Amino acid sequence: MKPDATPTQDVPPDELVFNFRSGRLCLAFVATVGERWRGNYERLRAPEDVARWYREAGLLDETIAVTQSGLDAARTLREAIHCGAKALIAGRRPVDADEALINAAAAEPPLIPSFRRGTRRLRAPETDAQAAALSTVARDAIDLFAGEYADRIRECASPECALLFVDTSRPGRRRWCSSDACGSKDRSAAYRRRQHGQQA
Repeated sequence: MKPDATPTQDVPPDELVFNFRSGRLCLAFVATVGERWRGNYERLRAPEDVARWYREAGLLDETIAVTQSGLDAARTLREAIHCGAKALIAGRRPVDADEALINAAAAEPPLIPSFRRGTRRLRAPETDAQAAALSTVARDAIDLFAGEYADRIRECASPECALLFVDTSRPGRRRWCSSDACGSKDRSAAYRRRQHGQQA
């Protein structure tokens, strides 16, 4: 956990819900800290939270065992991905230390793809499933940071969100993580401001 993260007992229940609006696995992993600019809510409070994220993210169908060291490794990788993404948003390349952390996690064997009932699924290896899951997340970060969408990483423009997401729109000018969520709230707030101004 980051040293300035909100103590786990102070996290509101609705802030413990995982967010998957980023459009990318590695950025959804970054979102396991909520309200980084204000509440800094830690959603990976215990090893079982990491295992739950793997399931809810669709990485795995089964629950894998995650140890305390696996939790620590998950948080460390998450922060390296976050810093790398923020660097790219700012027009810089990620620092060497963050690249090294991502590369080290990606160097482990990833989850194993399998073909089941006509669909592609991932399964955990018999040994070190937690390292394999983290490797899969780290490899997604490498693919994103070194790929065609590296300059399409955005931070949601809503002052109440700031979620990192990938802008896959054709013009590349998306402002919100979700037009239906933050975009709708922002447009409604702007409308109320205009109405208030007209009445003043």
